[in-house]
Amino acid sequence: MPTLDHIDAFANDLTAIRHDLHAHPEIGFEEVRTSGIVAEKLASWGVEVHRGLGGTGVVGVLKGKGSGTKRIGLRADMDALPMEENTNLKWRSTIPGRFHGCGHDGHTTMLLGTARYLAETRNFDGTVHFIFQPAEEGLGGARAMIKDGLFSRFPCDEIYGLHNAPDLNHGEIAIFPGPGMAGADFFDITITGYGAHGAMPERSKDPVVIAMALGQAMQTIVSRNVDPLKSAVLSITKIHAGSAHNVIPNDAVLSGTVRAFDDKVRTLIRERMRALAAGMAIAFDCEIHVDIRDIFSVLVNQEEQATAVADVARTIVDPAKVFTTSRPKMGSEDFADMLHAVPGAYFWLGHDGSVPVHNPGFVLDDKILPVGASMFARIIETRLPVAA
Repeated sequence: MPTLDHIDAFANDLTAIRHDLHAHPEIGFEEVRTSGIVAEKLASWGVEVHRGLGGTGVVGVLKGKGSGTKRIGLRADMDALPMEENTNLKWRSTIPGRFHGCGHDGHTTMLLGTARYLAETRNFDGTVHFIFQPAEEGLGGARAMIKDGLFSRFPCDEIYGLHNAPDLNHGEIAIFPGPGMAGADFFDITITGYGAHGAMPERSKDPVVIAMALGQAMQTIVSRNVDPLKSAVLSITKIHAGSAHNVIPNDAVLSGTVRAFDDKVRTLIRERMRALAAGMAIAFDCEIHVDIRDIFSVLVNQEEQATAVADVARTIVDPAKVFTTSRPKMGSEDFADMLHAVPGAYFWLGHDGSVPVHNPGFVLDDKILPVGASMFARIIETRLPVAA
């Protein structure tokens, strides 16, 4: 099954855009150059451009043929990760500590390709809102755009998003209704004890020992408090304490993340974390402060829109490679907040390469650029058909 010929004709242009974005990555809320390129490209194709939503966000508005009033949003994220790239690509990052290790440069390019195609063909009846979002990587870019009036200024009856998927093969697309990605909390737990000489632990309230005990205790929450039929993860990913071999420090900090598909489970985990910390504070005669922050909502695809994406996918790739069986991911995605405001769907697009996202050696396969652009374009043409 084909991608759209019109998009295939400018596939090399899309690759050039993607390589440029990849070489100049910008992290959340710093996407000044990226959003400038997006705005310039949209304007050059006759798309109405609005900048500054949620900081560096961009929205393009395009009306099709006819007098249809239905409005559909298409969303791509623009930010890179604060990490080093470890590839030998000619277009590798030129900025130390910045890397498009999640493929958002590809998502942005795909949506630009869709915008160009739809602006040149206008084979739809209604309005498309091209939403280029900043700060997806845990910084709340979706919430920032929504707070800034995204859906009051640019109302959408439906909304769609995508993500590249190196765990799928090229030409494979996954889409299913219901919970698709976990909600996530980030936490920082500060233990304030009492420091002393490393050779005189009896004079201390050792926060390192307390941190180890609390960390171990928290690992029982998922195994002993959460319903075993409901998936959840509690991971301690950072431990900070001490500055010398012979000094017991005053403080220690445990940080990490919680993931679950059920908000009641998330609430239970938060309550148990706070209860364990309070108990440890009494047991060890110290102070423990728990800061838990809701970062990502649970991403839920609506059945109507998920079915529509699956139907479109079967016209773009081999129908046998469209997977509609529920396979939720423990990763999180702040497009979830847009789906809480507007019905829609989020799908995954496979590509060659086995290195996972967020790995310093991740490489996005440029062959999926016209596939993603064609998916978005045909969703619009299918959901906003021109009257015969």
